[in-house]
This record gives sequence, C-alpha cells and structure tokens, in this order.
Amino acid sequence: MALGLFLAVGLALMAGYPVAFTLAGVALLFAGVGTLAGTFDPVFLEAFPNRMFGIMTNGTLIAVPVFVFMGVMLERSRLADQLLQSLAQIMRGTPGGLGIAVVLVGAMMAASTGIVGATVVTMGLISLPTMLKKGYDPAVATGTICAAGTLGQIIPPSIVLVMLADVLSNAYQQAQLQMGSYSPETVSVGELFAGALVPGLVLVGLYLVYLLVLAWLKPATMPPDDLEPGDRVSIGRLLLLTAGPLLLIVAVLGSILGGAATPTEAAAVGAIGAMLLALPGRHLTLATLREVVYRTTKVTAMVFMILIGASLFSLVFRGLGGDEMISDFLTGLPGGVVTAMLLVMVVMFLLGFVLDFIEITFVVVPIVGPVLMAMGLDPLWLGIMIALNLQTSFLTPPFGFSLFYLRGVCPEDLPTTAIYRGVIPFIAIQLFVLGLLAAWPALVTWLPGVIYPG
Repeated sequence: MALGLFLAVGLALMAGYPVAFTLAGVALLFAGVGTLAGTFDPVFLEAFPNRMFGIMTNGTLIAVPVFVFMGVMLERSRLADQLLQSLAQIMRGTPGGLGIAVVLVGAMMAASTGIVGATVVTMGLISLPTMLKKGYDPAVATGTICAAGTLGQIIPPSIVLVMLADVLSNAYQQAQLQMGSYSPETVSVGELFAGALVPGLVLVGLYLVYLLVLAWLKPATMPPDDLEPGDRVSIGRLLLLTAGPLLLIVAVLGSILGGAATPTEAAAVGAIGAMLLALPGRHLTLATLREVVYRTTKVTAMVFMILIGASLFSLVFRGLGGDEMISDFLTGLPGGVVTAMLLVMVVMFLLGFVLDFIEITFVVVPIVGPVLMAMGLDPLWLGIMIALNLQTSFLTPPFGFSLFYLRGVCPEDLPTTAIYRGVIPFIAIQLFVLGLLAAWPALVTWLPGVIYPG
C-alpha cells in the first residue's frame, strides 16, 4: 500500500490536481482504506497536530516569507534591468559581452530572488529581445538566460536552500537516532549556505568560460555590439549600480555565515535593504508595496500548504511501512551506498520534470534522506548534490521547468528546438560539476568546516 500511495499521488499530480491538496487528500484516502484493511494504525494520525504546531513554531521557516518579500521587491525595483544595460554597455565591442552580462546579472539576482520561475521570466523579458536584436544566435541567447535563471537554486542566500536545510536537519537527526545516537547534531542554514558557496561560484565561472570560448571560436553566434559615441557607461556608475545588490547579499549572507544573525533576522535585514534599493527610482510606492505583499503572501501560502500536505503524506507513508520498505530496498542494493545514491539522484532528476523543488524537498527528501545519511553520507554534501541535480533537471529538455518559463515570454517565431539546443552545453557543465562534487566532496564540506569548526 505504501508503493500504491506513492504511485497514486504521482498520477493525481500528473492529472493536474494541486500539489498540497493531492498529498493530503490521497494520504487520508489510503489511511482510511488501510485502517479498514487492518494495515494502517490510525494512531499515526494523532501526531499530525504536533507536526502542524512544529511548522507554526519553526524559527527557520519564518525566513521563507521574508526572503520571498526581499526577492519580489528587488524584482520590482528593476535593478536587473539597470545592471544589465550598464554591463552590456561596458562590454560593447567584446564578442559575447552581452551573454556574459546576462550570466553575471542572473547570478546576482538569482541569489537575491531564489525563485527559478521569477528569475527566468524576468531575465527573458529584459535581455532576450536585446540579444536577438543584436544578432545573437537564438539557441545561445535562450540557453544562457535559462542557465542564468536557475542559478538561484544553488547560490546563497536562497529560499530553496533555507527549506532544504530545515528538511535535511530533521532527516539527519532521524538518521542519527536510527544509528543509536541520542544527542543528534543538526544541519543549519548557515552551514548549507557555506557548502553551496564554492560549487555555486565554480558553476558561474564555468558558464563564463564556456561563453568566452564560444565567442572566440564562433563569434558570429555572439557578435560584439557596435560602439557609438555617448554609449559608454562610466565605471563609477556601474559600481554605484552594483554596490547596492552586492552589499545586500554580503550583509545577508555574511551575517548568517558569521553567526551575527539567524536566517530570519538576516532575511529581515535583506527585506529592508531591498525596500531602500527601490527608493531611488521611485519604485517604492503604496501600489508596489501592496503588490509585493500580495505576491509574497501567495508564494508563502503555497509553500506552507505543500509542507502541511507533505507532513500528512509522510505520516501515512510511514504508517503503511514505506520507510522500512525504502530502507530495505536501498541498503540491499549491490554496490552499497554508491548505487543507492546514484539511484536516488536519477529518480529525483526524473521527478524534477513533473514536480517543483518545493514538492521534492518536502516529500522525497524526508523519505530517502535518513536512509542515505544512515549509510554514511555527509548531510551537507547530500543537500548540495540534490540541489545541483534538480537544477540540472529544470534545464533538461523536454520537460525542464525553466524551458517552459522562458517559452512563455519568447517571440512566437522562435522555435522551441532552439531553446532545447541552447541549454545542452549548460547541462553538460552542470553534470561536470556534479561529477566534481562526487569526486571531491571537500568542495562542499571545506568551507563549512572552516567557518563552523567542530
């Protein structure tokens, strides 16, 4: 019945039903059937109010709506538009200059917004028309935008990593209890941010290297923009534009990594900073604030409803013996932890075609996380591998979420196949970085060990 529950949820989601209500509704249905059949003990459901109270009082998750507010406010302040125009003008005359500017701005804004759909759509609306007008190959232009937009998955501070840290911490504690440790350690948001920093920078660096090499080998795909009198932007103006977002990211990330603030406190600083950055262009109006609050509430409600539905699903799944089934299956695979990890990564990659990061984080990670960590995997390394794997999934044709987001704002005459061709090199880069992290886990674990010794 545990396997049937998982399959029934998958079928209901593919039929288009809302995720949160599907998780809770199908779980309750199976709980009722299991109770009548004598295969489910309804005592498991008595733990649900405690889980609800735990969600309500979770200090880490309070950071989610505040980070969402910060990201939406930065999006409304049009900083990305100003930064892109200034960087593009600085790099005029350089082959691939506009593409490099898109990656740099995408990385900066992705770290602030942390929502893949919002970043891809924003960058698509701002930069795609300009890139096509300047003669960029449509595949190169769309591939660059999709890849830059998904960087919010891995570059801290990120909403995705905040949610993943909370789930990983619970899974890690559960794994330690299973191994007989009754004073379990936790995984903090700061540790996961520190673990993601080096892989995120490596990924951005490899994206830039690829674009530079492509511009050198095939300059026709990324032609330089003609220089015109008066088009130059001073370095001072560029520094002025970048100073605000960079200071904001450094303040938020630095206060968390330095232990000066909790993620929630740092997010509050970021939200105030985002409002201040919106002041100079007169984008901070009452109407803007109302819209930002509305969108923040909408996203936050979606996240927490999914979390509540996932909590009920995991209770019923455990009551039906699903945890033991998954544990026996993964530990019994030939090849041990390597095969188990590889299989989990493949399954998550495929699930990334039909489920968003939030659903996978709240539903799948609590099921497989404790088993993998009980087999000896480092929780920080596992978390970053999952984040990078799903980032790759969101880029992969034909079902990657980023491709659909960009397709929605592309010109109608731009073929979808161009988007598919454009992302393939970036997918290869993602897989290469996944291989690097698999071969050298210290790329993830070194910085957290330095910042948080012991």
